[in-house]
Amino acid sequence: MTEQAIRKVLDEHAKLSVDATDLDIAADLYELGLTSHASVNVMLALEDTFDVEFPDELLRKSTFASVDSIRSALTELGVG
Repeated sequence: MTEQAIRKVLDEHAKLSVDATDLDIAADLYELGLTSHASVNVMLALEDTFDVEFPDELLRKSTFASVDSIRSALTELGVG
């Protein structure tokens, strides 16, 4: 469920060059077109979707680099 929701957010906000539903979990989202501006939109959408707030220590490029890294950050925030 969490992974599907992440992919939905990516599809709607990341402006990637590929469909997020088909992405390898470790694919580099920045190589696929994620910009710093789009990553902020992704972060805000993730916060709304999962009712969390990303703390300053997770506000780094690597947090949003792949589906897997986003899932790990969300797990760290208690999303399960």
